Order: sequence, then structure tokens, then C-alpha cells
Amino acid sequence: MRTVRQGLVDVTGRLADWVRAQGLEAGLLTVFCRHTSASLLIQENSAPEARQDLERYFARIAPEDSQIYAHDDEGPDDMPAHIRTALTQVQLSIPIISGCLALGRWQGVYLFEHRRSPHTRSLSLHLIGE
Repeated sequence: MRTVRQGLVDVTGRLADWVRAQGLEAGLLTVFCRHTSASLLIQENSAPEARQDLERYFARIAPEDSQIYAHDDEGPDDMPAHIRTALTQVQLSIPIISGCLALGRWQGVYLFEHRRSPHTRSLSLHLIGE
């Protein structure tokens, strides 16, 4: 998948479509992000302000500041991206019930892009069940 900017990208629909295509009624989906500068979150899916606040929070706790990081091989957002990934997660497990993701009413699954420039991101999916 291609990201266009730093921030949360809703991948819920893509995951739900893939799970439906597998034809399982019950099981467990594992989603793994294969990157060190992007992560995964289950987060609020209704109010965009909640996602914006989360993005601003991470910008404050891991700022782009060349004075505080030695690692900047790919630019000033390089080390902050690694820190943000370390503080979140690269793997999620989501139950499958009646062939659907068992997410709560206000939950969505998001790829959290921590780099400013567009990137191609890869998610590995593994589904077990019946």
C-alpha cells in the first residue's frame, strides 16, 4: 500500500475484504507491519479529531529535532519515526466472528505512517480458524 503523508491510514476495509474472501467463519487474524518507521493501531473510527490529536501528540513526544538525535540517515524525520514505532506496535491480533473482524463499534484498524514523504508499506496477514 502507498502512503501519501505522515499520519493514520484506515486499512479496516482492506482487511475486512481480505478476511471475507478467505471464507472462514471463526478465527484469528494477525496483521504484521514489515517496517521500522510505520506501525499499526486500533483506534477511534468516527471522530477525525481523535486521530488528529493522536498524530499531534506523537509529534510532541518524538519531535523532529536534529539537536537531539544522532541517527538521521534518511532525514530529520528518520529517528522520530523509529521512536514512534517503538512506542506503538507492528503486530495486531483481531478475532474473526461470523466471518467478520470482531472490532468494536467505534474501532478501526490503522497503519500509522511516521515518515513525512510517501512510502510503499507492506502488511503481512495470517489467518487461522475454521
